[in-house]
Amino acid sequence: MNKLLIYMSMLVFITTILIMLINLISNKSITDKQKISPFECGFNPMSNKRLPFSIHFFLIAAIFLIFDVEIIIIIPMIMTIKYSMMLSWLMTSVSFIMVLMMGLYHEWINGMLDWTK
Repeated sequence: MNKLLIYMSMLVFITTILIMLINLISNKSITDKQKISPFECGFNPMSNKRLPFSIHFFLIAAIFLIFDVEIIIIIPMIMTIKYSMMLSWLMTSVSFIMVLMMGLYHEWINGMLDWTK
């Protein structure tokens, strides 16, 4: 136990020394105007405007992630059907799929699945 404590303290000490040395040796210029400006083929940018982020794309990506995670939950449910009691497995599966369908219906009613907006 004592050796482990000594090794851990040496590891923390060496790591701290290395981090301090790297910060001293590195030559960073945080306020360099050329490094913080966007690159346009070697020329200064014409304007500082950026294209606005499409919230519709974000909503579609969020919906995809939600349903992707839910598919990951459904696959083990199918694989555990032969190891569990049929009534409890059926009630769990139906309730989970009903929650999914209610969420999909809610998104459909609110127009989140309308791709033409």
